[in-house]
Amino acid sequence: MEKHIIKFKETSREEELEFYSNNFLSEKRIEFTKIEETQNFPLIQQIFYLPFVKKVVLNKRSVYIEKLNILDWKDVQNELCKQLQDFLNEGGLVNNSESNKISPTTVYAESTPNPNVMKFVVNKKIVKGVYEFKNVDETTNAPIAKSLFGFSFIKEVFLDFNFISVTQNSDSNWEENVMDVREFIRSYIQDGNTLINEDLFEQTQDNIELDLNNMDDVSKEIIDIIEKHVKPAVASDGGNIVFQSYDQETKNVNVILQGACSGCPSSTVTLKSGIENMLKEMLPGMISEVNAVNG
Repeated sequence: MEKHIIKFKETSREEELEFYSNNFLSEKRIEFTKIEETQNFPLIQQIFYLPFVKKVVLNKRSVYIEKLNILDWKDVQNELCKQLQDFLNEGGLVNNSESNKISPTTVYAESTPNPNVMKFVVNKKIVKGVYEFKNVDETTNAPIAKSLFGFSFIKEVFLDFNFISVTQNSDSNWEENVMDVREFIRSYIQDGNTLINEDLFEQTQDNIELDLNNMDDVSKEIIDIIEKHVKPAVASDGGNIVFQSYDQETKNVNVILQGACSGCPSSTVTLKSGIENMLKEMLPGMISEVNAVNG
């Protein structure tokens, strides 16, 4: 089969683009609305690992992708064409029934609201937990983080599910370094190296078991709101938020920010205009303010 050439064109819907190939992709039209439906379709699964994807339709020679309203197509359309093309030309499958080949690893680099942090999204799950490394001394059980600190410009490393957020030193330039880091991560994972020795981590900040039985009802509701409404949006920006405490007297909420959110210039705005307002609206009279204990 000749090499795939992927191009895109607009559809009648602003939120949707058609990515079409010069080669046959599928015998029938199949619609996907969540990643759980893509187990036997590696190409579609890769697409759903991208944080802005809402819906995918696989057709004979095309993939129609509907995005969430968190970015503009012009910011990602060319890069996505290349990612899909590389995936297919490196042996990646549209449908698992085609072969038992191992799908290649692809890595998608995405900017975040924090100018010093770049998010590297992988087309597969890479860790079970959430891990943050502020310096190389913390990476004893995290080979990939230790290796990344080998780049002189890297300051912090954060891993969650299928992405790695990397913080550079403030005097560095991502335009000069992003390709090197992306290729390093792709090769490291593709070669089957261990990323994190997760069994050796007793717990991470995100996995601390909260004693819900001895917790007040407001704290439980805050945790539920953060899990359902806040974390997905924060993860799309390459970060994480963890509930720490709620003071019943002052009605103040303390949270921990991780990854791209930690030290982000816009984190205060996000906390006050976004998370704090949401909690006040959903829990009227119960919230005074939300503070990040780490910046």
